[in-house]
Amino acid sequence: MITKRIIPCLDVRDGRVVKGVNFTGLADVDSPVALARRYSECGADELVFYDITASAQDRALFTDILRQTAREVFIPLTVGGGIRSLDDFDRVLKCGADKVSVNSGAIADPELIARAAQRYGSQCVVLSADVKRVDGALHVFARGGRVDTGLEALAWLRQGEALGAGEIVLNSIDTDGVKQGFDLEMLALVCQTVRVPVIASGGAGCIDDFIALFQTVPGVDAGLAASIFHFGEVSIPALKSALRANGIPARL
Repeated sequence: MITKRIIPCLDVRDGRVVKGVNFTGLADVDSPVALARRYSECGADELVFYDITASAQDRALFTDILRQTAREVFIPLTVGGGIRSLDDFDRVLKCGADKVSVNSGAIADPELIARAAQRYGSQCVVLSADVKRVDGALHVFARGGRVDTGLEALAWLRQGEALGAGEIVLNSIDTDGVKQGFDLEMLALVCQTVRVPVIASGGAGCIDDFIALFQTVPGVDAGLAASIFHFGEVSIPALKSALRANGIPARL
């Protein structure tokens, strides 16, 4: 049985890890280098590094802090933020990333997904989508969750998979940072829509939220969270032990 992955997320702004609620009110947390070292040592299955203001500021992702972070990580590292071209893919991969996450850049140029998959393989291309309910519909947002694209989320994710994305990260803006549980309804719809691995993001507040995630939406492959790990509210070894105690496969 395939184990469920636990993935801490480093939202990086100006070289520091930050965290907010519903994509706003960002507060300083710690150095990404120190956090990456800690997560690599404590049993995280993978790590995500997002330069969260690169797209909004129309600039390339900071590579100096990424190189320092990658040197501390001995687990798969996914990197995103300001990815608009194959040159951006190449740059972050050379900095130590294993996979590259695209969001706003893919919305602006969907064929970027296909070009990247052809050059680097689908396993390297992660399509991240920031999704929010708007008048009962699921809309994709761009530029760090600031701009409503009007795209219907399920159709967009289906298109991304067809173009060659090898993995989907679903970020629910509605539940982000609220710590009241993952957006199970939205995740179930996405798992019914695509066949590639789906990573749940947004809403984790305690161990029980991960148990509910994997029991309620078994099609989800991984749970991603930030603040509960950053501030020590949930330890990854304790989380994985609890998953296994509840019949959910996890790598200890």
